[in-house]
Amino acid sequence: MASPAGATARPNVYSFKVVLLGEGAVGKTSVVLSYVEGKFNEKHTTTLQASFLTKKLSLGGRRVSLAIWDTAGQERFHALGPIYYRDSNGACLVYDVTDEDSFQKVKNWVKELRKMLGSEICLVICGNKVDLAKERVVDLSTALAYADSVGAKHFETSAKTGVGIEEVFLFLSQQMVRVKDSKEGAVGTGSLRRRQNVVVVEQPEPEPAKRACCG
Repeated sequence: MASPAGATARPNVYSFKVVLLGEGAVGKTSVVLSYVEGKFNEKHTTTLQASFLTKKLSLGGRRVSLAIWDTAGQERFHALGPIYYRDSNGACLVYDVTDEDSFQKVKNWVKELRKMLGSEICLVICGNKVDLAKERVVDLSTALAYADSVGAKHFETSAKTGVGIEEVFLFLSQQMVRVKDSKEGAVGTGSLRRRQNVVVVEQPEPEPAKRACCG
């Protein structure tokens, strides 16, 4: 049935591209594996290029499909970065709370994303490895103030314990839906806020979830 004249129906299916950015060894791969597969590997393996995993969830009856790109953090990857994060709807910028330099580098990523993709891209900043509290060097209040100054939401996460991981991607998904609805002239903000706790996580499609990026 067609929508009434002057009304814009909200889409029921959303597909979003999310990119994880940050320095090497901050735990980007561990964060995405914790979210998508509920796994944590103590042994660090370096991501050499980029790969993505998919996750499907439901927000207030609307289906959301996330393609989450895990990127390499090495300096030599930076020149290739735009190839992977262009057309992204959201970005998760990860730093290690025990590594001050990794936090400072997040600021460079934010500047680059804003320059390339403008203000419409939804940003979250993750202070990862909060399970290593005794080794922490990045002050939470400093990180919160910075995130607020660039219009991003800050989360404390631990891929090892799972703390904060679900919240990161739930919030990011909600923000991306709001932006999508806003673009299409729909009034989605209020209804989504009331329904934000109704989250049904569904199993990924039977096809392989992780795919290596081809050159």
